[in-house]
Amino acid sequence: MSPLALPPGYARIKVVNSFDELVTTPFANGINALCWQRTLAGDFSEIVKLLAVSDGITTLDDSKLHDLPVSPAGKVAINILLEDQRLLRALELDPVLNCINGYPRDENSGPVPTDVFSFHTDSATAETDTYLCTYHGFASEGLRNDEAQRRVDVPATRAELLKLFGGEDDADFLEYLNENCYDLHYAPIPNTRPFSFGLGNLWRIAVDWPGSSVPPCIHRAPETRSGDPPRLLLIT
Repeated sequence: MSPLALPPGYARIKVVNSFDELVTTPFANGINALCWQRTLAGDFSEIVKLLAVSDGITTLDDSKLHDLPVSPAGKVAINILLEDQRLLRALELDPVLNCINGYPRDENSGPVPTDVFSFHTDSATAETDTYLCTYHGFASEGLRNDEAQRRVDVPATRAELLKLFGGEDDADFLEYLNENCYDLHYAPIPNTRPFSFGLGNLWRIAVDWPGSSVPPCIHRAPETRSGDPPRLLLIT
């Protein structure tokens, strides 16, 4: 498991010591991300090797995990995957476990990339949070809110979007930005470095929803190249 290296002096992330604390700690006083830091036992790489997934995203159900002919260390890893999902389902959430061997790229988004490799925030129409954990492969990455700028607020980018929209910078334009998710994507300011969510850590991050008292957490999927190990990711 990779160590957790939080950005120094950044007060929006709180490390917790249990699942119960992860679930019950409110997002308040500017905190918009909670991390249950864990060092997990088990052999997650064995699971990935046995799955032998093709390119793209493969969703894993409980029965597929149970059917894998794993060693005792692989069994320990499977039990962790199943238990994390059980805990989240007990909250009436719908966790999804994916083995990811490459994400589709957004080739037609214009001046604002909108795929998962772009720093972005999650959004919803009602109060909710995002839970996620990377067990294998490269972990998700975060960006400090004070080191990010919405891409639609960059003058040159906004001008390009206005040209594509073909209208004025008015309420209809704002609706256009929202409908295309352009307003959810961020650019790091110069000389900033993202931070890793680390392997094995279960995160709960704030979402952009009406009435939220904290800004949403900015994050992205890690850049991947041909030959990189598949990711084993739990998300809800």
